[in-house]
Amino acid sequence: MHPKLNPTTVLLLTLPPLLWAGNAVVGRLVGTLVSPMTLNFLRWLIAFALLAPLAGSVLRPGSGLWPNWRRFSLLGLLSVGSYNALLYLALNTSTPLNVTLVGSSTPVWMLLVGRVFFRVPVSRRQLLGALLSISGVLLVLGQGELQALLQVHLVPGDLYVLLASVGWAWYSWMLAHPTSEPRAIRADWSAFLLAQVVFGLFWSGLLAAGEWALGKGHLTWNWPVAAALLFIALGPAVLAFRAWGAGVARAGPTVAGFFANLTPLFTALLSSALLNETPHLYHVLAFALIMGGIVVSSRR
Repeated sequence: MHPKLNPTTVLLLTLPPLLWAGNAVVGRLVGTLVSPMTLNFLRWLIAFALLAPLAGSVLRPGSGLWPNWRRFSLLGLLSVGSYNALLYLALNTSTPLNVTLVGSSTPVWMLLVGRVFFRVPVSRRQLLGALLSISGVLLVLGQGELQALLQVHLVPGDLYVLLASVGWAWYSWMLAHPTSEPRAIRADWSAFLLAQVVFGLFWSGLLAAGEWALGKGHLTWNWPVAAALLFIALGPAVLAFRAWGAGVARAGPTVAGFFANLTPLFTALLSSALLNETPHLYHVLAFALIMGGIVVSSRR
């Protein structure tokens, strides 16, 4: 096992996929009530309100944030501004399981981005781990049957998830390779996340404004929408980003990328729970394959 992949790190890297699975299910449920870019903007606006009392000092002129605005602006674009906006956009035409299927390509993009742009070699063990992990995802989608898997159709919206996965891989490698970030901001998770959210709100606000300018924006206020916004702001946004950043710092982006493949499994389980269905044997087998991919890829 990777020397840094201890139980705490495993927990940090498992929590985000669970919350992201809930994010996909909730995003699908409120898709007819809130347009995707607006949903993303409101989500991070609430997250900003939650983070400001914890790390509001990072917004002050002398905090070190503004001299490094280019890097934080790029981090905010790849994570806050575009990732979930593309996810919510895809959920308008695709199912949560289809979305997480395309998202299962994240470990592959992690390896490619690391090799091409950060000159990190890819081992045969990591390739084998990627194959095992993706096989577990396919097993979930096919519900243990090849014929069911062959009937899964990808729609144009899945392209948005593919773009989001590439951006997330780049974002994760940037987290693992800090450059000019002030140490005080980097050491405080709330300050580091708030620094990204500030610029991410600018990007997500532009996308939301464009959505309304094109006549595609809509918002229906009710209690389900309010509850959904609170959940996706507190869970998949603040808590998941905190855990993911800490996990990447401990295990590295390549190993962390394999944990992202737990998202489809959690999505299937949550969908089954909402439909009052019990998990099946193929869920157990898929979990074993995905975890096997994590273990194989993370060994020395």
